[in-house]
Amino acid sequence: MAESIHPFYESHRGAMEAALRQRLDLADAMLRERAHLSDIDALRHEVMEEFAIVLAQMPYVGGAAGRMSDFFMRLMSFMAIGRVLRRRGVPVPVIGDIERESYAAQCLAVPEAQRLASGRQFMSPENRLMLREQAAGSATEEHRQAYPGDFVYDVVEPGPGDDFEFGIDYRACGFCKFAARHSDEELLPTICGLDFVAYAARGIRLQRTQTLAGGASHCNFRFSRLPSKTGSDVISIHATPPCSDLSPSSSSPQPSPQAPPAPPA
Repeated sequence: MAESIHPFYESHRGAMEAALRQRLDLADAMLRERAHLSDIDALRHEVMEEFAIVLAQMPYVGGAAGRMSDFFMRLMSFMAIGRVLRRRGVPVPVIGDIERESYAAQCLAVPEAQRLASGRQFMSPENRLMLREQAAGSATEEHRQAYPGDFVYDVVEPGPGDDFEFGIDYRACGFCKFAARHSDEELLPTICGLDFVAYAARGIRLQRTQTLAGGASHCNFRFSRLPSKTGSDVISIHATPPCSDLSPSSSSPQPSPQAPPAPPA
């Protein structure tokens, strides 16, 4: 029996599909020049069909009350793009470049004032307090049983000599759980690489030296504020592939992290 789309995701399907179409528009030239594909209309149709499958596979993690629901809704369309490009023989590093650069262009289409305001809110003491409360809830047995596909994480405060304002250690993540269930492990670096773009678009510097997808015990996200040249920071970050710490290990797949909600749906 085919899986059905959860009503929460179905209610947001139109916005997610619109965002996906925009991403495909932004990736058009790269698909032709870097992936050496010419039948772009057929590719678009295939990606939209694959996204319908992804939607039905997406785990429910609490809907509007769940912090990570927004992460799934904003980034899972890249899994559909990756699946289709992989089937067409496009190398994973090329898929990662195309997805990061199209996502950067989409993020930068949001007015700078709006993006930077979102970044200030994310870095605010009030949000950090809320993150600590959410982190504590994510680790409870009740939450794990209710939402087995969700993330589990801790908030990290800087110690003496640290050059970040705060951090998040992701100890379990829905994207790697999803990938393990649906044999998408090869695509995890392309998803994790989007984090750098999403944070930089808000004026936030992300540092990360290890990931669950790469076989580590946790993903160590460390946040600080970027200088004001947000657009050029995003371009420089995605121009240098940030996935060197994300190569899937030969061990069994483990969860990976995610970024803050991105401006586009």
